[in-house]
Amino acid sequence: MKHLVQKQLAQSIATMQATLADLHIADTIATIAEITANAMQAGRKLLVAGNGGSAADAQHLVAEFVVRLTANRPALRAVALTTDSSILTAAGNDFSFDCIFARQIEAIGQPGDIFLGISTSGNSKNILRAIQQAKEIDITTIGFTGNGGGEMRGLCDHNVIIPSNVTMNIQECHLALEHIFCMAVERFYFGHGFGDAK
Repeated sequence: MKHLVQKQLAQSIATMQATLADLHIADTIATIAEITANAMQAGRKLLVAGNGGSAADAQHLVAEFVVRLTANRPALRAVALTTDSSILTAAGNDFSFDCIFARQIEAIGQPGDIFLGISTSGNSKNILRAIQQAKEIDITTIGFTGNGGGEMRGLCDHNVIIPSNVTMNIQECHLALEHIFCMAVERFYFGHGFGDAK
């Protein structure tokens, strides 16, 4: 069992190192952070969605924006589309599970908003439908994926594709980058020294 623990930790570290070595990922995080900060400063918001562990990531990330990540500051506009059980079950039952996020974007999305879809495969049908709905409203779309990006790669305006096909390792890297994304948005929004140790 000790060998299993060490093997899995080594695999996680190797995926993190591959992600670190991918300079396109770092560039993309910086780009989407600036775009998101600019949108928030203009009164727009970040919408986030995913399924399963990625739904938990969506809620985790939004909590960092609304509450705080590195230091006390005003709340930033962000909404997780994974939390309203009445909307999710009504849309799933009355239309289809594929519509559960797109319907919410249709309801509350505005031109200039940002939509971040999280899918380790890049092929989650409800995320793909949400991206298509976002594009109809002129919402910038960001995909956090793995597995080469799946169908999301060709649909999203910006892609963060983890160089792995192992779901748990993709999710581990997503969470690390989501924290960094939030931190970078804070820096662009409040100033580049925001959150630095005094």
